[in-house]
Amino acid sequence: MPIHIDSDQGIELAVIGGTGVYALGQLADVDSWWQETPYGMPSGPIRIGTLDGHRVAFLARHGEGHSVPPHRINYRANLVALQMAGARRVLALNTVGGITADCGPRALVCPDQLIDYTWGRIGTFSEEAGSEVVHVDFGDPYTASLRAAALAAAHRANVHMVDGGCYGATQGPRLETRAEIARMRRDGCDLVGMTGMPEAALARELGLDYACIGIVANWAAGAGPDVDAVIGMEEVLANVAAATEGVARVLRGMLVG
Repeated sequence: MPIHIDSDQGIELAVIGGTGVYALGQLADVDSWWQETPYGMPSGPIRIGTLDGHRVAFLARHGEGHSVPPHRINYRANLVALQMAGARRVLALNTVGGITADCGPRALVCPDQLIDYTWGRIGTFSEEAGSEVVHVDFGDPYTASLRAAALAAAHRANVHMVDGGCYGATQGPRLETRAEIARMRRDGCDLVGMTGMPEAALARELGLDYACIGIVANWAAGAGPDVDAVIGMEEVLANVAAATEGVARVLRGMLVG
């Protein structure tokens, strides 16, 4: 049974975890909330607890068993569920590949731009007949104040985080070809991932503050010092685990800053 959430109490920060980030182990006094939204079921339960006395919500984007591929994620239900639970600020953790020199494995990057290469995903709440058609301003896809909070927290915690960059969102679940990554580099992308869109646009339609921390798991195809290198999933997950140690410190800093 879902627990009752008093949204008036508010959630200071909601975190959406990507590949390799299926829980926030730092949360205490955790309750679980999982119920259907007007757009269907979210990927899994929202875990709501406290971090250093602050209310934080966590949702695993792919499900806690990584059972939902990028193109099948119900992005609308995920964001609406977080909003229903009382979230107003959403920090997205996205496991990504690095394209440019500053974005190598284990780097943390707070992008300020994105390019959408996905297709066929429902990317608006104006989809259903009779819905109000909303044309949101999306020139700057991430909320400046939330980006600034993440970067300031990283600085205070002595965690290196790259300030800015362009996230290229691809369809997945397959990885990209060398030619596709070369094209993305020419387009100005620094990172490649599969879940950055339509999540960011939907958050904007809902009026949620939204920012992204890209956790670089590996070099994208043909990028990096060894363009022929191919790494396995074990190394990818090890890189994510190492980088998320810094993310935990940033989260704490965002709550007290």
